[in-house]
Amino acid sequence: MGMEEKNYLEWLSSETGTVWWHDSGDPGELEQGRAWGAKGVTTNPVLTYRAIKSNPAHWCKKVDLAGLEAGAKAEGLMRSVVSNATSMFEPVFHETGGALGYVCAQIDPALSADREAMVEMARRFSSWSPNVSVKFPATAAGLDALEECVSVGICATSTVSFTVAQVIAAAERYRRGKRRAEEAGIKAAPCFAVIMIGRIDDYLRDVIQDRRADVSETDIRQAGLAIVKRSYNIFKEQSFEAKLLIAALRGAHHMEGVCGADVIMSIHPKIQKVLVSSDVSRRENIDTPVSRDTLRRLQTIPEFIKAYEPEGMHEQDFITFGVTQKTLSQFSAAGWVALEGLNF
Repeated sequence: MGMEEKNYLEWLSSETGTVWWHDSGDPGELEQGRAWGAKGVTTNPVLTYRAIKSNPAHWCKKVDLAGLEAGAKAEGLMRSVVSNATSMFEPVFHETGGALGYVCAQIDPALSADREAMVEMARRFSSWSPNVSVKFPATAAGLDALEECVSVGICATSTVSFTVAQVIAAAERYRRGKRRAEEAGIKAAPCFAVIMIGRIDDYLRDVIQDRRADVSETDIRQAGLAIVKRSYNIFKEQSFEAKLLIAALRGAHHMEGVCGADVIMSIHPKIQKVLVSSDVSRRENIDTPVSRDTLRRLQTIPEFIKAYEPEGMHEQDFITFGVTQKTLSQFSAAGWVALEGLNF
């Protein structure tokens, strides 16, 4: 099959340095993603709830909810969805020597400030399969928990993350945890540092509208890309071992802007459909900078500066960032709490 005959996702997997993961827990969607070249899976509490809610007859055969308390019920449902995906992607895990083939399982969002509870839950999650990557929120407590878990060999992903400062902090914590693991004679698993590119665009759009700022929609669509490109350059300069994982795409423009980067792209099925059915540019644009004029207009917004500057926020400020709170609330109410309320 020639390059011109491959759809965009197949081309991305075989012809560029950009790896992509499937962003869903639905079994049918997972099969399609795997066929198009996905090398891992990202889930979160909302995606887990949607996967189960869309086909309860499938999942009720896999998990017994009888007599379980709410938290145990949500965790059991999470385990069922994650374990289904880990079995599907375990061949990738073995073929790549443990570099890829992971499935992300996210900590209860309500625990985002509770270090000990997050570590305890992460230990349980990591026992489900060798190719589970536990997702920790990029809060000060979440980063503490991430470092601790890396030090004992647990694969970790930082999430609820939107800023240059957050991914730098995650990479630095991974480096410290990896050093601790090696000193203890433990092989450190990989670590993935998320930037939720579409969610920071969405948040800045609200901020800009509220301020009636002179920043166009065209500029807003470049904000997350500017954050990713700056982070990517810093990761290369600092030789960080953590791998950037770009999530929450809102359209082909996000994929086009990052194309060619040595990163992982998390792509939801609805965006996959856009990429395989549209005339998407195959030019590698990761090194194409966002225009100075666009950056100048975006930099009139304090919230963008917080997200774009490497020292835009301190770790203790991450949990108070508006989009962090908005995302944690959604993941909790529409995800974890919704899972707690399910009955078959």
